[in-house]
Amino acid sequence: MTEALCFALDGVLVHRTRSDAEILRDVFTSHAIEPTEARLATARASFRRAFDALEPEPYRQSMAAVVDAADSDTDPAELVATLREETYAATTVPGAARESLSGLAETSALAVIANGPREWQVGKLDRHGLTDSFDAVVASYDAGAHRPDTAPFDRLRERVSADEYVMVGDGDDVSGARAAGFVPIEYRTDGPDLWATIDALL
Repeated sequence: MTEALCFALDGVLVHRTRSDAEILRDVFTSHAIEPTEARLATARASFRRAFDALEPEPYRQSMAAVVDAADSDTDPAELVATLREETYAATTVPGAARESLSGLAETSALAVIANGPREWQVGKLDRHGLTDSFDAVVASYDAGAHRPDTAPFDRLRERVSADEYVMVGDGDDVSGARAAGFVPIEYRTDGPDLWATIDALL
């Protein structure tokens, strides 16, 4: 029986070392914009509105809203570039994940299902040299809906043929996977070691 083993990206494969607020404060400061709480809130709200509606360039819309609120002449694209670099720099991949993926690739097709614009999410994999570890990467913007909608899972089925599909993630990942007919493996930061559990199960 062929198997496709799918992973959520943020919080499962790639872990954050700094909060969104810390990153945004550094981004604003580096462009001479005072990082007030109101501007942080503007950035988050503008991003969430655009992201939820699957509007193009949600990060640019977020930074443009901050530029307007601060009455700054900074090019929003420059803020986005800094935000992207600071966000990627604040990520890490557990050593156990790299070792486990190498072994799992010998027996299963590997894939990523991630919420977000494709370029931004694939960039995280590129940053850590993981892109070639996967047979497919599906971003919610590709599928026209964010998890827990089943559309990203359906798109993955179109990309990778298998008898059984397994999804490793948490929250919306698990509920969406179950609704799409995937076998869910729930990841909890306070639970047993994820990679040891996957190795034992598979």
